Amino acid sequence: MTEQMTGAQALVRALEHVGVDTVFGIPGGAILPAYDPLYDSTKVRHVLVRHEQGAGHAAEGYAQATGKVGVCMATSGPGATNLVTAIADAYMDSVPIVAITGQVATPLIGTDAFQEADISGITMPITKHNFLVTEAADIPRTIAEAFHIASTGRPGPVLVDIAKDAMQDTMTFSWPPVLQLPGYRPVTRPHSKQIREAARLIVESKRPVLYVGGGVHKAGAAPELLRLAELTGIPVVTTLMARGTFPDSHRQHMGMPGMHGSVSAVGALQRSDLLIALGTRFDDRVTGDLSSFAPHAKVVHADIDPAEISKNRHADVPIVGDCREVISDLIAAIEHEHADGRKGDFDEWWTLLDGYRRTYPLGYEEFADGSLAPQYVIERLSAIVGPDAYYTAGVGQHQMWAAQFIGYENPGTFINSGGAGTMGFAVPAAMGAKMGRPESTVWAIDGDGCFQMTNQELATCAIEGVPIKVAVINNGNLGMVRQWQTLFYNQRYSNTNLQTVRRIPDFVKLAEAYGCVGLRCERPEDVDATIRKAMEINDVPVVVDFVVHQDAMVWPMVAAGTSNDDIKYARDMAPKWENED
Repeated sequence: MTEQMTGAQALVRALEHVGVDTVFGIPGGAILPAYDPLYDSTKVRHVLVRHEQGAGHAAEGYAQATGKVGVCMATSGPGATNLVTAIADAYMDSVPIVAITGQVATPLIGTDAFQEADISGITMPITKHNFLVTEAADIPRTIAEAFHIASTGRPGPVLVDIAKDAMQDTMTFSWPPVLQLPGYRPVTRPHSKQIREAARLIVESKRPVLYVGGGVHKAGAAPELLRLAELTGIPVVTTLMARGTFPDSHRQHMGMPGMHGSVSAVGALQRSDLLIALGTRFDDRVTGDLSSFAPHAKVVHADIDPAEISKNRHADVPIVGDCREVISDLIAAIEHEHADGRKGDFDEWWTLLDGYRRTYPLGYEEFADGSLAPQYVIERLSAIVGPDAYYTAGVGQHQMWAAQFIGYENPGTFINSGGAGTMGFAVPAAMGAKMGRPESTVWAIDGDGCFQMTNQELATCAIEGVPIKVAVINNGNLGMVRQWQTLFYNQRYSNTNLQTVRRIPDFVKLAEAYGCVGLRCERPEDVDATIRKAMEINDVPVVVDFVVHQDAMVWPMVAAGTSNDDIKYARDMAPKWENED
């Protein structure tokens, strides 16, 4: 079936055909032709955000909570450049979003026209692919290709920049279009020889660790991971982006590795003789000083992106493939090994690791003046709200405490900014997650610094009827920067104090001004009642200002660039590693 329409109408029709139900954006001159037919769409809901960065993060939150492609839209020039931070964030964390931007008319491209920016050039290093569309007839095929690229292989952001005249010109619409992606063929099936070799190493090892990254969740492979872990009896560590992919409550879970990981997880990696790295990229925040990371371990590295294999750490057994298929094939290969009488014996390994767990549990300091410990707030939030909720976080101390003190049992329930470490991520991401999962409770755990970067999206939430809940961990400072100044800069607190003497802003009044309910909690004895009150309010957004001690720190900690062997579980307190090598 073919039909005559404008390029803008074709854009909206194509979005409907690929299954888009929500678009986050702000109109402007170059994208305005698209907003006219969008007004008539009964299938696509447009959410008018207050800043384009918020649109991008909301698209990310929607994508991560639903597994679908998130969509954001902006006009040319500053509208498009305001999306750059969110696009970079999505690229680092492999989040499938499509960013649609208007561009000046084709004859004006390259003339420094009003609100012109080469957004295709700007975003080339931070997109999986991008398009500049100057012909109306190309719009439907480009949209179909963009969604295919964003959602297949290693997920990621795709930019579609459309010239204004292409949206205004008429064209003949037909669906489905023929995709023209001759060089794009993601490998999903692993090589059987590599799988057999991995299985052999696993049953022969004495100290193996399943090192699990966000790629396992993105592959929908949590059930397969659980089966593999229980089949082998191997300890599991889950990175920041994989929290919940393996249940925290499971006996084999050692915790999160890395700079602020648990001593048991870090110790497991450092003392291992085999890393089975699944959907992870050996990020510097996990490895610390790379030359001293897991020094005695062979590496089985499985990832859908061949560029990640041996990029940072040499893989003894490289496996390119989708983690769900890799793990399924590994299970079959290991079952074959077991049937032939070859099975790993990890009793001594577990004796060592259980000792780490008992000796170095996660903990925190309580303050003599009765002020609130932020870890206690998050611990109680986890206990009261539970593991079926979605939690978002920005970056900094609050993010690490959320990773440490919330019990994650379900895949994808912790949505945060990992690779880019983007301040301001939490509130708009929570908005997107709540719109994608309206039946679920969604809490944004934010710092007072991060919150002030994107809290204007509370207005969007209030107007659109998106009742997220926000826990502001308010220590009056840029907390993680202050922690580094305490530890490494002789307590010279240069430009990290956000409040000086008065509360500026007053977060309770700010919440009320945005049409939300504002609550404040300053004492440990009031934490439970405050959280329960927030949980009872489900018709408008709620902001809780938890006023916490400014000197609370995130422990354990591996200082940047140092060895994981130098981890400290409290200030000036390092684990007494035994000489087990």
